[in-house]
Amino acid sequence: MSRVIVIGGGAAGMMAAIAAAQKGHQLLLLEKNEKLGKKIYITGKGRCNLTNACETQELFDSVVSNPRFLYSAIYGFDNAAVQDFFEKRGCPLKVERGNRVFPVSDHSSDIIRTLAKELERLGVTVRLHAPVQEILVREDNEPEKSPGQAPSCVPSVRGVRLSSGEELPADAVILCSGGLSYPATGSTGDGHRMAQRLGHTLIPCEPALVPFCVEEEWCADLQGLALKNVSASLFLGKKKVYEGFGEMLFTHFGVSGPLILSASSYYRTRPAQTAKGGKKKAEEKAAPEAVLRLDLKPALSEEQLDRRLIRDFEEAKNRQFRNAVEGLFPARLIPVMIALSGIDPEKRVHDITRQERQGFAARIKNVELHVTGTRGFPEAIITRGGVSVREVNPSTMESRLVSGLYFAGELLDLDALTGGFNLQIAWSTGYLAGENVP
Repeated sequence: MSRVIVIGGGAAGMMAAIAAAQKGHQLLLLEKNEKLGKKIYITGKGRCNLTNACETQELFDSVVSNPRFLYSAIYGFDNAAVQDFFEKRGCPLKVERGNRVFPVSDHSSDIIRTLAKELERLGVTVRLHAPVQEILVREDNEPEKSPGQAPSCVPSVRGVRLSSGEELPADAVILCSGGLSYPATGSTGDGHRMAQRLGHTLIPCEPALVPFCVEEEWCADLQGLALKNVSASLFLGKKKVYEGFGEMLFTHFGVSGPLILSASSYYRTRPAQTAKGGKKKAEEKAAPEAVLRLDLKPALSEEQLDRRLIRDFEEAKNRQFRNAVEGLFPARLIPVMIALSGIDPEKRVHDITRQERQGFAARIKNVELHVTGTRGFPEAIITRGGVSVREVNPSTMESRLVSGLYFAGELLDLDALTGGFNLQIAWSTGYLAGENVP
């Protein structure tokens, strides 16, 4: 039986502790906050979209960063296993639009309560208000020899040091301290700093699944307007990096909503760079211009939309242009689209030229928004970047650099689209890490 310390009482940490405790290990779960699952509590607008009931391949297709790394984790504890875990422990679930899975109660607290009860049942010791300052290692392992290389000692975990100075012994440590999103929940990069001190490479972190800020001031005039069934494409320079379909929302700063959040996972604000052991190396080149292109009528081709405009204009040929497009857009969007068309709103429909009409159709199919940035980590659902997965064994989640150190959850360079996929990553990696502690 090993003495195992889990750092972080979020989704990955609680699942890791449960999986390790099931094997008979002595478990201590350390959480810096006043309660467990603080970030779970606010996920899914407080309802907790805990996974997605899609086919397994779609799980991988929905992972943005390093999906192949997750093969062992997801196949070892997939979305069906996650649902089975909670339902067998008295937390009934339901599947909603987009295969999103929620507790029947619509309360994320039921997910946290189920995990906490299982921790208690398995005898896991939980310490709250226990921030960890450092993971302690010893350099006394037998040297590992590689062909043509001199032997080098691999450090091994011996415990942790709390911020209070107290040292706690351990045979293994599972680091699940989260990323940088929603820092008010305690995600402040502590695990990244601990991993870097032990020599791990940190892929620079950026907010993901986060609203966009844009240049266009007219977006603020539409604040609160939601559009359904639109498509969006994100271009970085000349390269299209994302295309999707769904719902979006105009805000006082730009755009948000599920479609926009997914697009943000492909947005880059800086040059490619890595940081190892706390030292950064960056390429000297600027990030490309980011343009979001909206198609407000994706069900129609440009030619089909033009034919519809011909019919609409024929029926309203004696009316002013501004009064002839009520059926195309929500009322608040009409003056914006008229302004973007460049056509005089007072112009009679029968005086609109073919070129103007076709230009209007083209504009409806391609509304450009120039992205200036995101709302940052305080509003980001997930963190992109983190501990490089190249230095983690995907079959066990153990560090390749430090024996007895395991990783799970958001502090790794893993992120996915909206729909329960990021929590699935947390459950799967946490379970795999806990299960593989010897």
